[in-house]
Amino acid sequence: MKLIFIDIDGTLTRPGENIPPDSALAAIRAAQAKGNKVFLCTGRNPDMLSPLLKYDFDGFVGCGGGYVMVENEVLYDCPMTDEQREIALRTLHDSGVFCTVEAKDGSWGDENLGEFLSGQVEGNSEIERWRKALSSNLGIRPMQEYDNRPIYKVVVMCTSFDQLDACKAELEKDFRFVIQEVKAHSCLNGELVNRKFDKGLGVRLIAEHYGVPISDTYGFGDSMNDLEMIEAVGTSICMENGSDALKAVSDVVCPSVEEDGLAKAFADLGLD
Repeated sequence: MKLIFIDIDGTLTRPGENIPPDSALAAIRAAQAKGNKVFLCTGRNPDMLSPLLKYDFDGFVGCGGGYVMVENEVLYDCPMTDEQREIALRTLHDSGVFCTVEAKDGSWGDENLGEFLSGQVEGNSEIERWRKALSSNLGIRPMQEYDNRPIYKVVVMCTSFDQLDACKAELEKDFRFVIQEVKAHSCLNGELVNRKFDKGLGVRLIAEHYGVPISDTYGFGDSMNDLEMIEAVGTSICMENGSDALKAVSDVVCPSVEEDGLAKAFADLGLD
């Protein structure tokens, strides 16, 4: 049995979309028919990844590793504490940072985030995900409706690294600040990720659950928030549309999501 872990935005689908190419679905189903297991491995929370569950994945690593489910069993569940959430939102908002908070069953964004995104350039899968999620109403509600339920991460967007300093001073011991810089004259975007988990932890937990050696695991990603998954699996694959930094540490670079990259890589690796 092989275990296959697939990022969503920029890997399984175009950024912000929920319909994989037919070629990818056919390859995944063929891999499963051979007795392999296929999992989503994503920064999305269960609510935002739920439109893809109809394609019969065997489970998922969600919230960047903070919530891991295999079939109907939860293997890991680690939200922020109330204190961590309050510190993050207070310090980020005081510095003019745009925030979205993600719970297991919902997401809430600052009300002027859509206006901020509309002025940004193309070229970053995370920005595209949020822009499309907002424009197509994928359940990101106004921050004023947030009801203090447990959250797993805070997604941030700003124009300067200095805007994150106050939050880092209070939370960097507990959280990694995974920030991507988007082309000149644009913005910074990223997320606060609890140091207790990452996508790599999700890979290891699922491999242990099935008793499958890491050498029989495969991971597909496109951006540096996939790094820990790429480092954890036995064979790592980066999409051609992915970041150069991730390509440099991956075992294989396959064609882009628009060029049936997953299907071609599955065939080349003998997974389907």
